[in-house]
Amino acid sequence: MPASFVDMHCHLDLYPDPGMEIERAGRSGAYILSVTTTPSAWLQTRALASRFPRIKTALGLHPQLAGERIAELSLFDRLLPEVRYVGEVGLDGGADCRDFWGSQVKVFHHVLKSCADQGGRILTIHSRNAATDVMDGLERHKGFGVAILHWFSGTKKELARAIEMDCWFSVGSAMVSGAKGRELVKLMPPERVLTETDGPFAKIRGRALMPAQCGEVVQYLSQAWGVSAEDAAQQVLKNLRELVSQ
Repeated sequence: MPASFVDMHCHLDLYPDPGMEIERAGRSGAYILSVTTTPSAWLQTRALASRFPRIKTALGLHPQLAGERIAELSLFDRLLPEVRYVGEVGLDGGADCRDFWGSQVKVFHHVLKSCADQGGRILTIHSRNAATDVMDGLERHKGFGVAILHWFSGTKKELARAIEMDCWFSVGSAMVSGAKGRELVKLMPPERVLTETDGPFAKIRGRALMPAQCGEVVQYLSQAWGVSAEDAAQQVLKNLRELVSQ
């Protein structure tokens, strides 16, 4: 029997019909990390998936919303003791996010410090055009937990630094649809790679990826690693088990 897919970064609450997608994903047997973009979205999103133990809900404050939702940091701190997973958090150095860069930095460092103060968490981290700044933050806040760099798009030098820092990586079909993404994935340690969709934001051939729609990226990993698709899926599942045992 094929291994269950792992979707380590999916915005379940942002599909047009979240209840339907959660029901379908839950019955598929996939392991899914449902990320949130604001602390105020966490309670309801967790409740939607409460019947499915393989769906976990992460507490997040997306960097693209840091400017307008910075006041929710107090709610983040109140909820943090209830969660094991944090995300989506991080930094975004895109031109469209530069106007509130200061708020992003304040939010990200607050999140890292809070996680360290609570004994560490598993974080799924956004680092578009900001990989060095993200890693500087991780090094500053020792004890924050474990970092999973979602859809990593930095340079090879930044990737080497992330590997040296024991970061994990979640990769999806949209990431490996481009030459740069494929090249970066080949350099990642197979034992620290997880799969994701980033649905409904990530698209393949113009269509949003559905929760746990990881077949294409698993097929790519099988080619990159020189193993069968079944073995690649089993490796990702083994990696997930190793991650959560820490």
